[in-house]
Amino acid sequence: MSAAQVAAVDLGATSGRVMVADIDGDRLDMRTVARFPNDPVNLWNGAGNELRWNVSALYGHVTDGLARAGRECDNLVGIGVDSWAVDYGLLRDGRLLSLPMHYRDARTERGVELVHDVLDALELYRRNGIQFLPFNTVYQLADERTNGMLDLADTVLLVPDLITYWLTGQRVAERTNASTTGLLALDGTWDRDLMTRLDLPHTLFPTIVEAGSRRGALLPTVARQLGFTGKFDTEVVSVASHDTASAVAAVPMDPDHAAYISCGTWGLVGVELDRQVVTDAARAANFTNEVGADHRIRFLHNVMGLWLLSETLRQYERDGHDVALTELLARAAHAPAPPEVFDTDDPRFLPPGDMPSRIGSWYTERGHTPPADPAQMVRAILESLAAAFASAVCTAAELSGVDVRAVHMVGGGSQNELLCQLTADRLGMPLLAGPMEATALGNVLLTARAQNVIGGDLATLRERVAQWFPIRRYLPRIGRTGVMV
Repeated sequence: MSAAQVAAVDLGATSGRVMVADIDGDRLDMRTVARFPNDPVNLWNGAGNELRWNVSALYGHVTDGLARAGRECDNLVGIGVDSWAVDYGLLRDGRLLSLPMHYRDARTERGVELVHDVLDALELYRRNGIQFLPFNTVYQLADERTNGMLDLADTVLLVPDLITYWLTGQRVAERTNASTTGLLALDGTWDRDLMTRLDLPHTLFPTIVEAGSRRGALLPTVARQLGFTGKFDTEVVSVASHDTASAVAAVPMDPDHAAYISCGTWGLVGVELDRQVVTDAARAANFTNEVGADHRIRFLHNVMGLWLLSETLRQYERDGHDVALTELLARAAHAPAPPEVFDTDDPRFLPPGDMPSRIGSWYTERGHTPPADPAQMVRAILESLAAAFASAVCTAAELSGVDVRAVHMVGGGSQNELLCQLTADRLGMPLLAGPMEATALGNVLLTARAQNVIGGDLATLRERVAQWFPIRRYLPRIGRTGVMV
């Protein structure tokens, strides 16, 4: 194994970054070379506004970041791209027809009705094992069919596959992200019968490729734009392109005795299995079976996540409040616990907007006094998230049969000490926090392995993570209100 660098393009629902990993034998050092916003745009469509991803601006940020990475590297051998799930671009003759729709746009409600008019939720779950979320790709495409856009398109590419296409010219569907669409059968192939019943042309969907498969060299025009020509023979790798799949690949856990929480804009809570669980109980609990690295199954539930906190802070800023997060968290640690935790899965919390008012309304409707100030609001959010995380862990263990003895939290939430402690309290078991950059780390590990910079199976990669990155251990405070024992 030789010294080299690999770059991770990690695109989140609110921001993106390009990170570089220097790998030399048993050493891995990661650094951020570019951070940039991922701001959706509201566009008028003649009848109303549509929320869309400004993916062309996002690609510009990606190439700027990769160019900067190239200037800082001497042996950049690989690039991997991951992003959020479900959203896609429609292409015709290689050209993007329009900016991709945002999963928080209200149109997804129409798609749910269109799909369930053809087959009910029970049959759909037994075919794909995917939890019900109103913005799943299958629902979005059903709505797309009614507005004529599918008649114009010849290819559907999920967001990371779209970025990879612009870098390499290859149109493929990486399996971990494809598994979130609701259109992948349990055997891992496109469900053409389902597509036929929903009148979705199966020719729209490209060949499925595995996480960690090599896509080949950059397009010559892209290599020149990045300044790589004559300097690097850089290849692009289809990593576990669903960001949660990359994050879970980097969780330093024993999957036989652990659960995970990948906590960012969303909180993805579950266990890793070697087979799907598509029981009626799993469907009733709204658990999903998504593909992970090395063909593992991520059996998990979506919790609204730190979106609740970030959107609350944005509203306070719009209202003119001085809301430094560090100070708010310190005050929240001493604020009283709410009279009741609120339901983080309530659909009212999904769209952007005035989150504090929505949370306040939730309490008022139930006869409770809403949080009185920003510190109490933050405390209510974190208590509610901790309760939702703990409940999802317990349900995952019960439904899957995994003997969970510890829970790993990775992602941005692992840096929130109050959230980590409250979650440990409610779990009644140790919570192991870190690494924070799990998504980018999983991305670079799979890229580096594909390029023969490192070796080993998933367990070996996780052992390396445990060696390279410190983990903070939170023990439950016995006797705290709400502890689950």
